[in-house]
Amino acid sequence: MIPVRGLKGAKIAVLGLGRSGLSAARALDAGGATPICWDDNDAARAKAEAEGFACADLKRAGAFDDIARLIVSPGIPHLYPTPNPVVAAALAAGVPVDNDIGLFFQSFATPEWSSFDSPPRVIAVTGSNGKSTTSALIHHIMDAADRPAQLAGNIGRGVLDIDPPHNGEVVVLELSSYQTDLARSLTPDVAVFTNLSPDHLDRHAGMGGYFAAKRRLFAEGGPDRAVIGVDEDEGRFLAGQLVEGPTDDRVIRVSVAQKLTGPGWQVFARKGFLSEYRKGRQVASIDLRGIDGLPGAHNHQNACAAYAAARALGIAPKVIEAAFKTFAGLPHRSQLIADANGVRFVNDSKATNVDSAAKALAAFDNIRWICGGLQKEGGLDDVNAASGAVKKAYVIGREAATFAMQLDVPTQVCGTMEVAVAAAMAEAEPGDVVLLAPAAASFDQYDSFERRGEDFIAQVQARL
Repeated sequence: MIPVRGLKGAKIAVLGLGRSGLSAARALDAGGATPICWDDNDAARAKAEAEGFACADLKRAGAFDDIARLIVSPGIPHLYPTPNPVVAAALAAGVPVDNDIGLFFQSFATPEWSSFDSPPRVIAVTGSNGKSTTSALIHHIMDAADRPAQLAGNIGRGVLDIDPPHNGEVVVLELSSYQTDLARSLTPDVAVFTNLSPDHLDRHAGMGGYFAAKRRLFAEGGPDRAVIGVDEDEGRFLAGQLVEGPTDDRVIRVSVAQKLTGPGWQVFARKGFLSEYRKGRQVASIDLRGIDGLPGAHNHQNACAAYAAARALGIAPKVIEAAFKTFAGLPHRSQLIADANGVRFVNDSKATNVDSAAKALAAFDNIRWICGGLQKEGGLDDVNAASGAVKKAYVIGREAATFAMQLDVPTQVCGTMEVAVAAAMAEAEPGDVVLLAPAAASFDQYDSFERRGEDFIAQVQARL
């Protein structure tokens, strides 16, 4: 646990008692603060009270009279589309609003670090797609390099649940826009921006607000090194804001769409080869084509970002290459489930938006595509543009018929995963890939993308 520093003796309100909320309450208590907790869910309050935390309705009049700060869980809106009433009351009372990420950065460094030979480092990863894979891959590289490391944030453990860092340890954080948008402290040593595509637009009042939430990690944090994906306008703009000139190697530009040139520090992948250039000269190259855990251009982008972050900490290219070859990938992200009778079965349930699904489609040939679910804003034009390798789509979800009507490929309205998997397997031929890449959220039929992926795996395995 990371005890919260700087709030000893203060009463701190905690809104939302899921994983991050309860973790924050524990860390506040360990640091000498008094957490006052609230959640509209009776069971969540009962769980907090069972741990000895006081619960009080933060919507009542005068609830913030003696509160020093409000800590808000990621799922609770603080501004758009409408502020939560508790957040609005705190702001009206002049009480600062923060989250567990802000508490982490406020509390991470301690006086004990003065005795370390090498201070701990934080690598923070944000972006629309690939955050989890990039974060896990960086952590895997640290393990391969014999660097002590912990993985936390939106993946793995809660940020305040990690162990106090040791000499030279690296903490890798995956941070969502919900987390970066509100944190009052953001001070990573290395910050990574993978890419940007439309997502969570209602929560951020459009693309501008969404990008602004991501940008805070760099503008507020002032990292020593910034790894920036520059295949979108926003990434190019962000890189331009951070550098002092073309030779400034505090920014490492990353691309899978173009060869990057110039006197700065560049990492890019073309035709399956990752290249690192510094001062206009190539210094390393890695063949990514045969690495099973990193299939497709989207994973090559993740590899470039992870490689750049590791290089920023001085890890040698050969060590990174060896780590790539032993990386198994993450569940529900281009996860190879089975290879039977010449047909591969791939679970990419994490492809919850159009951009991530389009990247999954671009990674394979001869696809029998299982898709559908709770459709997000923006339509399906981008995924249609990437569907050239799709032989047929098998559509699931409560609104499967409506989803299917928007696709430019032959479709079968299946409704359920069971029907979709059975139909795809019955028609699959040697050389085909049965790919779950929904291009939609899971919440119309499942409580998470993980449960959806697990259902896909179970349905496939039951028929092999």
